Amino acid sequence: MSRINFSPDSPVVMTPCETYDDATVKAALEAVLSPIGGLDWVSEGMTVGIKANLVSAMKPEECATTHPSLLCALTQMLRERGARVIIGDSPGGVYTTAFVNHVYHAAGLSACEAVGAELNRDLGAVDTRFPEAYVLKSFTYTAWLDACDAVIDFCKLKSHGMMGMSAAAKNLFGVIPGTMKPEYHFRFPDMRDFARMLVDINDYFADKVRLTLVDAVEGMEGNGPTKGSPRHIGVLLASASPHTADAICARLIGLSEDAVPTLQAARERGLLPDEVTLITVGAPDGKQTAEDFAVADFEHMAVRRGHLFTSKGKLVSKVLEKLLDSRPKLKESECVGCAKCANICPAKAITMKDKKAVIDRDKCITASAVRSSAPREP
Repeated sequence: MSRINFSPDSPVVMTPCETYDDATVKAALEAVLSPIGGLDWVSEGMTVGIKANLVSAMKPEECATTHPSLLCALTQMLRERGARVIIGDSPGGVYTTAFVNHVYHAAGLSACEAVGAELNRDLGAVDTRFPEAYVLKSFTYTAWLDACDAVIDFCKLKSHGMMGMSAAAKNLFGVIPGTMKPEYHFRFPDMRDFARMLVDINDYFADKVRLTLVDAVEGMEGNGPTKGSPRHIGVLLASASPHTADAICARLIGLSEDAVPTLQAARERGLLPDEVTLITVGAPDGKQTAEDFAVADFEHMAVRRGHLFTSKGKLVSKVLEKLLDSRPKLKESECVGCAKCANICPAKAITMKDKKAVIDRDKCITASAVRSSAPREP
């Protein structure tokens, strides 16, 4: 049973957007939304959540996060329709008020507050079951989404070392609370199952996510999703379907469907048509296809067998680095009883006893478990 409320044939609209200046992004948003009904579904008094990509505490010019000028312009459009706007995400790391506020500040989101958006500070979590899922039969998500009548998935187009590409479908992994993300990599070490898990999340929230927008003005190439380099692409995209949007995004950066596991996972359950309909708006003469706008030498990474959350080349936490070592051990002289290692452990192998960490070796992820993240043969 599927919960999708969009057609697998949902068209993708694309328009040039060369810069992030206010006038350009406002015009681009209006242009890209017009062919699919704009924001006519928004009514006065509605609470609309914008699920941005706020993967880490990185500045807008580093091109890892959804640009604040786009979020500001969208906020203004929603506010003009009488909607309450909440912008949120769960970055990789300790999901605390201090950490999330640090990410908001680095990403430039104070500008969004100035135009009427609220930045989510509800750090609660909700456990749910999803029997219809292909692989993700139960999971935990960030509670702020329950306060929203509708959600807009506003992602950033980037390369990705595990999934080939980070765009619309991958952006919804941000509904998983930050310190729980390693657990989901542990649960789904095969990248094909990990991709199916991501599509399950999109399927679960499809009755709430009404619109997908893609910030592909300045993308990230190379060692994405956080350690790569900015790369100009110069377009903005919109669709009702995250999967058709991702199909066009892949073509923009020169990836085949086979190189993007989430596209393969979407196709296996009938969520992609044989040919995605692309509508280009405001494009120069002769530019009508994704290939016309593609970055010919966009740098990709060879897909890695597994993935550790990184920020500017460093692990989010040295705790996680030690946790995934072949033989993690406690330095009793340095343990302060903070319990951070117990909170971040994806296998729940660490408990606290007398304010000291205790490791259950039977539950512990060892080097062999990490090596098992290699894709299985069909």
